[in-house]
Amino acid sequence: MEATQTTLTPLIGMTLPQLRDVAAECGMPPFAAGQMAKWLYEKRAASIDDMTNLSKTSRATLARRYTIGRTAPKAEARSVDGTVKYLFEGVGGRDIEAVYIPDRDRATLCVSSQAGCRMGCRFCMTGRQGFHGNLTAGQIINQVLSIPESATLTNIVFMGMGEPMDNLDPVLGAIDILTSSWGLAWSPKRITVSSIGKIDTLRTLLDTTKVHIAISVHSPFAEERASLMPVEKAYPLKDVLQLLRGYDFAHQRRLSVEYIMWGGLNDNMRHAQALARLLRGLDVRVNLIRFHAIPDSDLRTSPADTMVAFRDRLNELGITATIRTSRGEDIAAACGMLAGKAREQQP
Repeated sequence: MEATQTTLTPLIGMTLPQLRDVAAECGMPPFAAGQMAKWLYEKRAASIDDMTNLSKTSRATLARRYTIGRTAPKAEARSVDGTVKYLFEGVGGRDIEAVYIPDRDRATLCVSSQAGCRMGCRFCMTGRQGFHGNLTAGQIINQVLSIPESATLTNIVFMGMGEPMDNLDPVLGAIDILTSSWGLAWSPKRITVSSIGKIDTLRTLLDTTKVHIAISVHSPFAEERASLMPVEKAYPLKDVLQLLRGYDFAHQRRLSVEYIMWGGLNDNMRHAQALARLLRGLDVRVNLIRFHAIPDSDLRTSPADTMVAFRDRLNELGITATIRTSRGEDIAAACGMLAGKAREQQP
């Protein structure tokens, strides 16, 4: 009996070795894996029938078991500043979001790696909703391939919903597709992965890729950071930074620190000086981020002049610091605001 559409396995998200397994299973020569990869990632095939350099018999066999697996966004929201937030099918009853950010000669896509998040950061809407499930490599790559602006993208940041280091294998699979010659053939310098600092998987990412790294810090003081980010107890920042000191960030790979600023909490000169001491000796850039208010939170945004003074003090202390421009706040697409959507129950 022929397989139904619901039982077909998506090809999107498969790496070249996985496509070789598919070719062998379908009685195709090994080089067919490279042909399929080209159709999936370079030519953006819409259907298996588009793969015209595969024999008709091979395409028929492939179509009985597999599908391309690309899915278009379910909805979109457009900001006055040009940012676009896309809603995609997720997992565990929760849809996920990706954010397209155009900026002069750059076009960045912020992708999600999970539906929800286990990390429980006090300031993050994604963390508030709890964890609903890990995305597959295919669901991550689908965000890149299926937005209307896909062909114009210059950068990818893993800074959307979820903690990338809590879903390592699919994230590594997506990076492999993005950077391999048989995939999208991007330079790793076009990709940044953000993490709270889950040490074991972060080490694997550092050892197996050359992508840029962004670490969420938000306070230089362990007890205060733990009150904002419970993961400080499991992965102390001092241990994360010790790991990072073992890698070269002075040449091709870049390290940045993410530091959200809250009025009266972490934005005084004592914090600036402690942060500079903590980062001394690392080749690092600090991105200061304005807090974007979320419902039912007692946290408040740091005043603009306070952020400028904080930035200037870090620079005086030898730590390169910049204030990140907020984008997409009017459509709840800015840092910490992604929440996805609970999927409606099917009748």
